[in-house]
Amino acid sequence: MTSPKHTPLYDQHKKLDARIVDFGGWALPVAYGSQIDEHNAVRQACGLFDVSHMTVSDLRGPQSEAMLAKLLANDIRKTANKDGKALYSCMLNESGGVIDDLIVYRINANHYRLVTNAGTRDKDLAWMQTIAGDYDTQLEEQEQLALIAVQGPKALSLCAEHLPEKLAQLSQSLSRFQGSFVDSDFIGRTGYTGEDGVEIIVDANLAVELWEQLVEVGAIPCGLGARDTLRLEAGMSLYGNDLDEAHTPYESGLEWTVAISDDRDFIGKSALVNKEQTNWMVGLVLQDKGVLRGHQSILLADETLAGETIGEITSGTFSPSLQQSIGLARVSKPLRRGDEVAVAVRKKQLCAKVVDLPFYRS
Repeated sequence: MTSPKHTPLYDQHKKLDARIVDFGGWALPVAYGSQIDEHNAVRQACGLFDVSHMTVSDLRGPQSEAMLAKLLANDIRKTANKDGKALYSCMLNESGGVIDDLIVYRINANHYRLVTNAGTRDKDLAWMQTIAGDYDTQLEEQEQLALIAVQGPKALSLCAEHLPEKLAQLSQSLSRFQGSFVDSDFIGRTGYTGEDGVEIIVDANLAVELWEQLVEVGAIPCGLGARDTLRLEAGMSLYGNDLDEAHTPYESGLEWTVAISDDRDFIGKSALVNKEQTNWMVGLVLQDKGVLRGHQSILLADETLAGETIGEITSGTFSPSLQQSIGLARVSKPLRRGDEVAVAVRKKQLCAKVVDLPFYRS
């Protein structure tokens, strides 16, 4: 069995007695102590995440925009003449299924930075290289870089006071969903928690220095557990749970990321136009005592467990912020806010109510 890979911050996690797990082939901290304390630190102050397992790539060349216009379901031309602008999108297969979701930062007309998921690295890079081969552009993975997410209501103030001067200034100059370089270092005012903050992409040695410095001044190291409860409260999808190649963005709650009405012929567009929608993603809040978990069956409220199900939970957890169990579910009927369904939990039917997303707003 292959040992999981280590990020540049692995030794820092060990020093902090983190509980390490194998996450998609990477040795990453699931928690340093109390997962709930870590979650609350991000909601109330500032949390620190090692997300160096994510895949960072740079796309360069005069036809970079044209290549991304073909690759992405969202329209990269929304960033035209807006250097630094970030765009969230899915890239689809020919059947309209989601190969991965990603963030693209426009650096300039000939340079874009892409951040894709770790578990889909090999297929993502192979797919993007195939598409790039038809354009005057080059895609290069930046394996030497580390990525630190600083998230929470106090994240920007900590960065302003305690990052090196050039990085501190850059962190304060960015608008939300914008990213930029200072020399070879990069900061994006983005994140996966529903809170304000930044994601810092730098070389390995500098990442260790920044991590230690931010921990010393009060940023709370947070693991995968808190990251998952935070992103779910924010209604954010997780690839492999809520997104996959078998379902379109429309079936995954991401119809807002598809620019279907423009004149582009992006990959998967024909399938989206011609395919009848048979699944929808909804947010559920459990009304009874219990916890929603992935793969639990969803039934109409007046059905029995022996009856036909209408879907299943794709992601579920207990929300520390709401003190209720919440979940995303893919269902075969277009439910509306306020509708009630039954969730099969340990041979019981528990009541859950459909709500608008996100579950929690900071």
